[in-house]
Formats: sequence, C-alpha cells, structure tokens
Amino acid sequence: MDRYDTTHIRNVALAAHSGAGKTSLAEALYFVTGKSSRLGRVEEHNTISDYDPDEHARGMSINLAVLACEWSGVKVNVIDTPGYPDFVGEVISGLHAADAAAVLVDATAGIEVGTEIVWGAAADLNRPRILVVSRMDRDNADAETVVDGLRQRFGANVAPIQLPIGNGADFRGVVDLLDGAARMFGGGASTQGEVPDDLADDVEAAREQLIDAVAATDDDLLEQYLEGEDLARADLERALRAGVADGSIYPVLFTAATDLRGVREALDALTALVPSPDEAVTAAVDGQTPAIDGPAVAQVVKTLADPFVGKISVFRMVAGQIDGDAQLVNQRTGKTERLANIQFAVGKTGEPAAHVAAGDIAFVTKLDGVSTGDTLAVSGQTIQLPAFQLPAPLFEASISPETTADLDKMGSALARLVDEDPSLQTYRNEETSETILAGLGESHVQISLERARRKFGVGLTADVPRVAYRETIRTTVNAHGRHKRQSGGHGQFGDVRIEFSPLPRGSGFVFEDRVVGGRVPRQYIPAVEKGLVETLARGTLAGYPMVDFKAALFDGQYHSVDSSDESFRIAARLAYDQGILQANPVILEPILKLDIVIPDTNTGDVIGDISAKRGQVLGMGATETAEGFTVVEVEAPEAEVQRYATDLRSITQGRGRFTRAFVRYEEVPPNVQDQIVTLAARRREAGG
Repeated sequence: MDRYDTTHIRNVALAAHSGAGKTSLAEALYFVTGKSSRLGRVEEHNTISDYDPDEHARGMSINLAVLACEWSGVKVNVIDTPGYPDFVGEVISGLHAADAAAVLVDATAGIEVGTEIVWGAAADLNRPRILVVSRMDRDNADAETVVDGLRQRFGANVAPIQLPIGNGADFRGVVDLLDGAARMFGGGASTQGEVPDDLADDVEAAREQLIDAVAATDDDLLEQYLEGEDLARADLERALRAGVADGSIYPVLFTAATDLRGVREALDALTALVPSPDEAVTAAVDGQTPAIDGPAVAQVVKTLADPFVGKISVFRMVAGQIDGDAQLVNQRTGKTERLANIQFAVGKTGEPAAHVAAGDIAFVTKLDGVSTGDTLAVSGQTIQLPAFQLPAPLFEASISPETTADLDKMGSALARLVDEDPSLQTYRNEETSETILAGLGESHVQISLERARRKFGVGLTADVPRVAYRETIRTTVNAHGRHKRQSGGHGQFGDVRIEFSPLPRGSGFVFEDRVVGGRVPRQYIPAVEKGLVETLARGTLAGYPMVDFKAALFDGQYHSVDSSDESFRIAARLAYDQGILQANPVILEPILKLDIVIPDTNTGDVIGDISAKRGQVLGMGATETAEGFTVVEVEAPEAEVQRYATDLRSITQGRGRFTRAFVRYEEVPPNVQDQIVTLAARRREAGG
C-alpha cells in the first residue's frame, strides 16, 4: 500500500438499519478500487468485512470491520458497522474512528428504526453525514419518495447531489448535479452519457435546488449566484465540502452495490466531500487537541480476541506518526506497550504498515493490557482522550457453565467477551450468588455466549436472573428461645427472651440490649447478637435475607456452670425461628423507576403493558430531543420488567428506549407472595 499523509486520508463509517446494504457497499467499494479480484456477496458468505461465522450464520454484521481502500490518490478507510440495535456499541466505536458517517437508506423501505438510531449516534459525536440511498436496483425502489422522507425527517439540509436515471431494474445511471453530466452504468463500469430528454426539467430543478443550498453556505458564491453567474464545479465542490464538514448540508447519493452501480461515483463523492483527519481532529478529541504533527497519540477503537493470533487492537492515530515499531504508554495503566508488526486492516487480515500517519487506522496484536477506548501516547505525554459513551446494558442473564471444566474457564471467557465488546458488562450478584452478563438485548447476550463457545471453547448457558427478594416482619412479637442439653459432665444451657419489631424501609437490622439485673450476663450478650446475625441470610418464608427489623434482648436465664457463648447463640436462633413466624412475615421486592422514551403513537400500548406488569405511571411529557416522542416515567417491580428490553422493542418496533434505576423495596401482593414461596420450596426440594 502506498504511503499517505494526513490530508490524503478519509475515514468513513457505513451505518444503517440492519439489511440496508452496508456490507455489500463496503465490498463493492473495496472491489472497484482494485484491491480484490472478486466481488464478495453476503448471501455467499464470502465478503471481506463479514468474516465471523456468527455473521455468516445470521446473515448480518456483528462486529465493525475496516477495509483500507485506495482511490484517486486518496486512502479511504471504510468502516463497516452492524445495523442490528443490539450492536449499536460497535457503531459508536466505528464513529469514533471515523471523520464522517455514510448513512445508508434502503430505496424500498426508506427511513427505518436503525436509520434513526445511527443518525442520532452520529449527531451525538458531531460527525458529518452523507446519505446513500442503497439497493436502487430492487423492485419497488422509489428514490423520490425516499428523498422526500429524508427531508421531512432530517430537514431541508438534505440535498441530493445526484439525480437517479431510472428506478429498480431500470436504474441505469445518475446525473451529477454539480456539472449536469450523466454517468451511465453498464458492464460493471461507468461512462459519461447524455441526460435523457424526459429528465431535463427534473435535472434543472434539482440542480437549482442544490446550488441554492450550496451557495447559501458561501457569501462569495451566493453573490455570484444572485448576479446570474455560472458557478464552477470546483467552487461548488469546495463549498459543498465545507457544508458537509459543518453539518449544514447532507448530500444524497444513489447506489446499487451488488451490481456496482453508482459505486465509483460514491467513491468520488467520499474522497471529495468527507473532511480529512486534520480538518476533523478538533471534534474527534473533544477539546483536547494534540498537534496533528506533534508527538504520537493513538486511541484503541476496537479489540478482538482471536484464538490463533491472540488479542488484536485496532487503533486510530490521532496525532503524530509511527514508522515501523513503536513504544507507547497506555495512559490508563501507565504501562509501556510495544507496538510491533503494525498492519492496515482489511477485514480479518491486514497489510504491513511501514508508516501510519495521523488520522490513519491500523491494528496491532498482543497488547494484552490494552482495552477499547485506551489512549496510547509517547512517554512524557499526559493526554487522556474521551472514553466512549456506550449505552447502558438493559438485558441481564444469569450465566452458568455447562460442565465443571467450563466453570474453571468461565470467568476468563466472560472477561474476554467484555474486552471485545465494552457494551457488555459482567458482575457477580452477591445477593443471589449468580454470575450476570448484561447486554443491550437478548440477541446481544446469546450471540456473545455462542462466541465464547466458538472462540474460547467454553460452554455457557443463560437464564432469567433470580430477583433479589428480601423478607421482613409487619408486627411486634415477643419470642422465647431456650437451649438445654445434658450429656454427662458440663451441659448446655441458654435462655433468652427477645422482642422482634419492624423498622422503616432501608433500616437493615438493629440489635438492642435491654437486659437489666444481670438476667443475661454481659459476656453472653454478644453471642446472642451473633446468633441472630447468622439467621439474617435466611428468611422463614422463602429463604431470602431478613431486613428492616429490630431484635431487642430484654430477659433470659443462665446457669453458672452449663451456660456458654454457644448455648446463648443457639437460644437466639431458636427465638428467631419462633418469633419471625409469629410477626406476620412478608416478602419485599425491588421496585425500579423506568424512564421510557417512545413514539407518541405507542403511548397507550406502553401504558397498558406497564399496568399489566403491576407498574404505576408517575408522569409523562414531550421529550426535548426527539420530536414526536413522549417520555413516560413509571415505577414497576423488577420481577415484571426483567425482559422489558425485549417487550418494548416488540411494542414500538424498536423505536422505544428506556433507562432504569433501583428506587426501593416494597411488599409484594399476597398472590405473588404465594407464588414466590411455592417456587422457593420447589428449588429447595430440587437442591437449587
């Protein structure tokens, strides 16, 4: 691969709803640049960017992949990202590596859920956007309707820079509105041709609209335009490039990637209109701007675990350059990392990278102490690039090993999964003694477990996590515990009387010593408290921890010879067993607060579903950031909303989102308590 400086590099993330043709376009871009001798196809499982067996099995992208292309003296790093919502973390990582997003919109489907998700992600990171209407060769393709929809959704800044010639199978060319020339497709190539007579009026109107939009971004051009002068293509392109960079214009292109129609024209547009890394660096580092020609600074944007190669770290050079091997300091750990055998990424393979300029993307292996988002810099540098803001996991699964051998490797496998995909989280729930894997959806978790089996040889199963119920009491009672045993020699004797009383939520357990007159000697009182504390882990109803009650020792008896710490500890436990059962015990369940953002049209369905889940609506109102959406604030039992990520996606066709937070514990209704007690009894019988 030739050597490129920063000004001749373009980093573009392909983002879209699942199935809109991102991988097909990435493959076509790579093919027409001459980097590949064959055009891979998704359905044949031979594409360069979708190389993972899980991707082949599902026919969709799961990981981001980088393809390094060369076109007209410019290096274009094409970053193919997944479209399924569960893998939006990969989209965010890809956008961090990119200087612009090419958002694909299916010509037959128009704007879909995933379109809105990736558009919002690009907007959050202030990335310039170019729109690509894909699959123009499909039946029912309707470019005009799609463009109208784009303008309605994303505003008047949407500006086609091409006019398609034909739709569906008749899609045979485009008119370049910057110069009015037609590019005709055929035989996998493009040739210049005549604009069809029946499109002449449409071309004139569309070109006028484009020039209006472009000239409005440049005072000199606007003046020329108003004076009736013809605007040169180079001037229009320069102003259009500036408009793309500042987000005032969203150009629209048209392609049919599987037949290579419009692909060369798309490459021309990307190289001409996408800002180079030196033009986009300020936005990329969020105010911490190292000099583009200063000391080397890089950020890891993706981590992969390969069972044969080891750990692979994909990084973007933010500043400086690397010539050959390098030693950089991980700003998070302070450890010096040796970067050897650096390569430019081409899907799962690479090409040797003798020189990596600022803004370029490459990868290196065996950086075991480096994670996604880490900043690497030369010794003496103290710069920490912003961490990736990934969405919080909302779907949790209890993870169990399939065999004893899998148990030994489970912790390591889960850690490696999280290292590959930081939008996953894993932790140990101490209350339920479960290992939890949390992701963005059910598919996210399930595919991750399949990856653990395939890559690391660890068999893991997922189940619904147990709810961390608790137990408490509702009335005050006095209980008597007496332990007496005579077995020759010294016996055992301890006698206590304890008052058990409820406390407000969140109080935990309180022990109180009310003994007077030495009825229980001072040296035995700590043993009484210890005996009670030992019982807190098991409630009398279903075996859940006991909370929010007070145990007051107020009387008892002892024997000068037979009493001991152990005798009083056992007596306290006997008093507990008797007293708690008489104190009207009840099971408590965790209550969560959910802030649910949904389309206005789904408000009734969501509220009805929450009511069916024993939830309560606290309030609702319009959102500040999304027109046509409502935020509904609710409280609901955790047991009812453990799979709410799946439920909400079904109700809103994927357009809804929510956050959740624990607020308090509340008593469960009697019928629910009966179910919990019955289930707990079954588990005890089964030894679970």
